[in-house]
Amino acid sequence: MQNMLKNLEAEESLLGCILVESELIKETTLEPKHFADERHKRIFKAMRDVDSSGQPVEMVTVVTELGDTVEAIGGTSYLVDLASAVPSVINFETYQTLIYEAFKLRDMQKTALDFANNPSDEGILQVYQKTVELQEIGIKNNRTKMDVLTEIYNDMYQEKGEITGVETGLADLDAMTGGWQDSDLIIVAARPSMGKTAFALNLAQNAALKGGVVDVFSLEMSDRQLVNRMLSNLGSIEGTKWRNPHKYFSEKDYENANRAIGEYEKLDIYIHDKPSQSVADIRSAIRKTTKDHPDQKHLVVIDYLQLIRPIGKFETKNLEVASITGELKNIARTFNVPIILLSQLSRGVEQRQDKRPMMSDLRDSGSIEQDADIVSFLYRDDYYDKQSDLKNIVEIIFAKQRNGSVGTVMAAFIKEYGRFLNLDRQMEAKLA
Repeated sequence: MQNMLKNLEAEESLLGCILVESELIKETTLEPKHFADERHKRIFKAMRDVDSSGQPVEMVTVVTELGDTVEAIGGTSYLVDLASAVPSVINFETYQTLIYEAFKLRDMQKTALDFANNPSDEGILQVYQKTVELQEIGIKNNRTKMDVLTEIYNDMYQEKGEITGVETGLADLDAMTGGWQDSDLIIVAARPSMGKTAFALNLAQNAALKGGVVDVFSLEMSDRQLVNRMLSNLGSIEGTKWRNPHKYFSEKDYENANRAIGEYEKLDIYIHDKPSQSVADIRSAIRKTTKDHPDQKHLVVIDYLQLIRPIGKFETKNLEVASITGELKNIARTFNVPIILLSQLSRGVEQRQDKRPMMSDLRDSGSIEQDADIVSFLYRDDYYDKQSDLKNIVEIIFAKQRNGSVGTVMAAFIKEYGRFLNLDRQMEAKLA
């Protein structure tokens, strides 16, 4: 373990490479703090200072920069030994990676020991933040300007069709969004009984039916409850019958259920139903799915925001929610996946004559609007007005879309099956 914490051989080899080939100092992102040995920290700092002054990093210039402290690092002979011990600079990047990995272990060990000696809620947050921070250290972006321009140029001539992201299964919704786009954080908010969980499961199921992989994080319902809902959708089985199938299932229901089970078994849908999940739990599961399914489109569904366990304590609920949405947006970007995040709405909706939600109705909304790429609401007029002409119609209201237009999309909702369908064009014309 000690060798993993302090890779002195890698440090010696990297310093030797720079003494052999001066320009390598410009190709490394290392800092003096990343070295374990104090002598190596001093030598590397001297190399950086020499390079900053516009001089070549050579034996004479480094010794001159070290000045009277040269004896503290072992004298000129130690620098000579470093340079002569390196037969080739070909493994320079490997040495750099090994130094970074050892630094990460040391830094994580220190953070863990500090927490063990003084445990607190703030300490838990610091441990998590340090873990995320260390994951990014040493990751080199090798994309050049020409790489980006070439990608854009090729993209201009590539036939993609109308859908560029994860298909939703609803034509009008796909037309509005182009599908769920990678790295987007998508808020779907509604009052209770509007069908937001059913809507999210439809999106998950449709993505999987198109060959994608889906992570569903359910903080309120069990995996069995969610699978029952999806089987109802796939098999056209009334959801209430699952309470006692032996009593309520018809022969046709059994036939449909067996067919739906066979179909669902083939789908790459992974349900994470632990009731108390943190952003760290979510990140870990997404990382595993991304690693296990590198070539599939990936969708993440989280039900729902207000039940995510915060890491650490916050003075207000708004600050807590801001921390969570900020982390989730970071995860969406890191893994380049769309994240659909369900959210509650405040009761203020119920006090208005027009109960269609608006941005100010987002519960604990602090930074939701800022972090989200899309903010959408679900609204059913027949929930509030039993005489409404909009029977079994759900309005999907886009209040914000960072890279697209806002507006309303309508879909048919077959509540007994938990199924959302494209609205018939004739019906749309009639409603208009």
